[in-house]
Amino acid sequence: MQEPKLFVHLPEYINTPDGMDIDKDGHLILSCPNFADTSTSGCVVRIDKDTRAVTKWFDVPVHPQTGKARNMGMALYYREDGLCDVYLCDNQGWSGAPELQNKGRMLKVTMDGDKIAQWKTIAYNMEHPNGVRIWNGQIYATQSMNSPVKDPSGKLVSSVYRFNFDDEDIEITNTLEDKNLLVTYITHNPECQYGADGIAFRDGVMYVGNFGDGEIYKTTFNEDGSVKDHFPWAKDPQQLTTTDGISFDEDGNLYVADFSVNAIAKVEPCGKITRLAQSPDKSGFGGGLEQPGEPIVYQGKIIASCFDLVTGPDKINTAHEMPATLAYLEM
Repeated sequence: MQEPKLFVHLPEYINTPDGMDIDKDGHLILSCPNFADTSTSGCVVRIDKDTRAVTKWFDVPVHPQTGKARNMGMALYYREDGLCDVYLCDNQGWSGAPELQNKGRMLKVTMDGDKIAQWKTIAYNMEHPNGVRIWNGQIYATQSMNSPVKDPSGKLVSSVYRFNFDDEDIEITNTLEDKNLLVTYITHNPECQYGADGIAFRDGVMYVGNFGDGEIYKTTFNEDGSVKDHFPWAKDPQQLTTTDGISFDEDGNLYVADFSVNAIAKVEPCGKITRLAQSPDKSGFGGGLEQPGEPIVYQGKIIASCFDLVTGPDKINTAHEMPATLAYLEM
C-alpha cells in the first residue's frame, strides 16, 4: 500500500474540511463545515493550482434559526452568463443535537467572481443532507438518514433526492411522501447505522455509497429520467469498511474514502475493490489519512480531505487535532 503524503495545511479558521470540486481555472475548491468548533461557521475556500495557497472564497449564508452554516457536499455549475452556481448540502443536524434535527438545507449560492451575487434555499427541513452532484441538468443529493421512514427490518433508511435548478423553498418531510425523493437504501450493519453518503456519476449511471455497509450501489435511468434499475454493485469487507465521499478517474476507477479506518480504496470498473492506503491514528500534520471524508482526482493525484473528528469503537481516529489538512496519494 502507498504511504499518504501531506498536500496542504489549512488555515486556522478551518477545523473540519469535507467536500471538494475543481473550478474552471483548475483551482481546487473545498467545502468546510467546521463542525469541530461550534463557535465557527461554514465556508468555502480556494486552493491555488500552482502554489497551493489557501484563500477564503466565501462564507456560506447561515441558517436563519441557528445562525450557522454546516456545508458538507459541494458541486460547481458554470452558467452561460459566466456566473458560477455553487450547490451545497447544509447538514445542520450532523452533530445529533436535538434542536438541530431536520434543519438541513440544500443551498444554491451564485458567485460573480469572488462575490456572492445571490443565493437561495432549494430545500429545507432536511434531516441529514450530505453529498451532491450535478447530472443532466438536475441536482442529486444524498441524505444519510430518513428516520421517519420505518422499514420492517427496523434498520436505517436513507435516500437520494433530486431537484431542478429553479426549485426553491421546497419543504422536505424526510418521508416517502416527498416528491423529490428518488431512491432509498437500507443500512444492514447494526454497528453503524449511517446510510447514503458519497455520490458520483459516470456514463449516465449514479453510484452511491451506503456508509455503514461499506457498499456501493448503482442506479440506472430510463430516457425520461425515471429509475430503471437500483441495486448493490461492489462490496468487500476485507478491503472497504465504510463509504464516505467517492470520485471517478478518467478510466472509470472509483476512489472511496473509507472514513472509519483511515483508508482510501479503489473500485475497478468490474467491481473489484483494493485498499490503496491506510494510516494509523496519528497526527495528519505529516500527511496521514486522518478520517478521510472525500477523495478527488486532481493533478495526477488522489486528494483526500481529512475530517478528523468522529471517535468510537469502530473508528481508528481517537481525537480531533489542528491544523486541519488535505492528504494525497499518487495515481
